[in-house]
Amino acid sequence: MSTTSTQPTTAVPEPTPERRRRGVRIGPQVYLVGVFIAVAIVGTLASPYFLTVRNIENIVVAASVVAVLGVAQFFVVVTRGIDLSVGSIAALATVIAAVMLRQGNGVWTTIVVTVMSCAFCGLVNGVLVVYARITPFVATLAMMSIARGVAFIVQVGTLIVISNQEFLQLFGGRSAGVPNVVIIALTVTVVAAFAMKFSPLGRRLYALGGNPEAARLSGLPVNRDTLMAYVTSGLLAGLAGLMLAGRLSQGSSLVGQGYELDSIAATVVGGTSLFGGTGDPVSTVLGALVIGMIGNIMNLMGIQSEPQLVIRGIVILLAVFLTSGRGIQRIRDGIATLLRRFRRDVPAPEPEPIDAPVKTIDAPTPRP
Repeated sequence: MSTTSTQPTTAVPEPTPERRRRGVRIGPQVYLVGVFIAVAIVGTLASPYFLTVRNIENIVVAASVVAVLGVAQFFVVVTRGIDLSVGSIAALATVIAAVMLRQGNGVWTTIVVTVMSCAFCGLVNGVLVVYARITPFVATLAMMSIARGVAFIVQVGTLIVISNQEFLQLFGGRSAGVPNVVIIALTVTVVAAFAMKFSPLGRRLYALGGNPEAARLSGLPVNRDTLMAYVTSGLLAGLAGLMLAGRLSQGSSLVGQGYELDSIAATVVGGTSLFGGTGDPVSTVLGALVIGMIGNIMNLMGIQSEPQLVIRGIVILLAVFLTSGRGIQRIRDGIATLLRRFRRDVPAPEPEPIDAPVKTIDAPTPRP
């Protein structure tokens, strides 16, 4: 007589809905790649010129300035702030550079003075936010008006033409066939990404944006780090202004209008939450490319500037919804709820009556 031994089995609990959600959450990088591909497909269908080499180069060159401004915006947004003055500071940088070059100053002297002047504007923003306790929106909005007004006063209401060939080659020329503005944008991206991931300042900025009170109680220099974020934003805005001056060969207070919106759009489309503590500069640059592609598509389709502002605003709202507050998860949960309701509404098949005749199958007759 043989006995059959049964191994004890451990019941595996069925995963809860929360566990299921954690297992299939979509990361911001996957979402960003999907958006990038979708926009490229739309551009290809919208115009036969979208995928031409010249048009792609135009997109990348135009997106380089937005990318630098987006990285500048990122350093502030990651700390739960915002900088509305980056476009005006860039315009001020074009005027300062044009005036100094017209007076016969050297190129590198012009670059240093321009960038330091813009970094000072960022320092003023930081002081207003940290010590005057003014909200970042109001403080940087005031600086936006001040910087553009100063630029208009300095240029005396006329465009200042830049004729210094060394400056124009540095910010408007090419190196090994690659536009210098693209090289500058890539360099800024690499340095910013390295600083945010490996430097103590970068880790502190993430901690500050994630939970400011906990960072303060932990002994982190919250005020100093916030100042550094705004100074970095102003410095990079000045660099973006030099790039614009080299491309346009002029300095003007009218340059950079609308770049505030583009820099914010690049940041949030890149996955940085406006609530701080998340994101990275590389994704911000990819977001700038997406914004550049959208603007290029609208130009190819002949859409006027006013409707373009509306579309950019919608893109920002959609990006904020998807990157903060678990917007993608909410969409998935809503679809799942609708499917469950649909299945509940579908009537179940009626069972067969009990007294229904039973079908019998005759067994095959065995062969002799």
